[in-house]
Amino acid sequence: MRVIDISVTITPGMPVWPGDDTVELHRRTKIEEGAHANVSFFAASAHTGTHVDAPFHFLSDGNTVENLPLDALVGPVQVVQITSTTEVITAAVLEQLKLEPVVERILFKTKNSELWKNLDAPFNTTFVGIDESGAKYLVDHKIKLVGIDYLSIAPYKNSRPTHEVLLGAGVVVVEGLNLVDVSAGKYTLCCLPLKLKGADGAPARAVLIEN
Repeated sequence: MRVIDISVTITPGMPVWPGDDTVELHRRTKIEEGAHANVSFFAASAHTGTHVDAPFHFLSDGNTVENLPLDALVGPVQVVQITSTTEVITAAVLEQLKLEPVVERILFKTKNSELWKNLDAPFNTTFVGIDESGAKYLVDHKIKLVGIDYLSIAPYKNSRPTHEVLLGAGVVVVEGLNLVDVSAGKYTLCCLPLKLKGADGAPARAVLIEN
């Protein structure tokens, strides 16, 4: 059994969604300065790095993150490689993939993953996302979890339609995955967001288990 970490390391200076607070992470007390223990302080948007969106992120009456179904966040998953020439994942793109009918969880590996090689780089607005037609395709095929390798499942400045379709259908959305070292194929996913009461999302530690 091999466990593959597909989470982005949270660090000050990493890319965040435009308008979100940057990551603050530092030690408030230090043993070398006479403190009893090292104690760190952390502050960031709930949508920092690898994170899970709750329906409440785009739906005013949607569930918050502590109420997400854990059985959707753990289980068999298929990692699908999207060609480097694909700019937007549409229904037509998904149709060409010929996904297996039994797939319930899917992670899209795109050219986005290369962006995580430099955590000092600014936010990249040209990332690959899923448009509304692609979201409807996934809902129609009864996908219950979908993940992608940058900070939004939807294309930049066109966030609402994709999120409303997926979250409105109860699909769990995982964003900010790092799939650069992952091959296409079948794995077991374990992705557990922080249990933040009333929150619209939360950072998560996500791993793939290769049996």
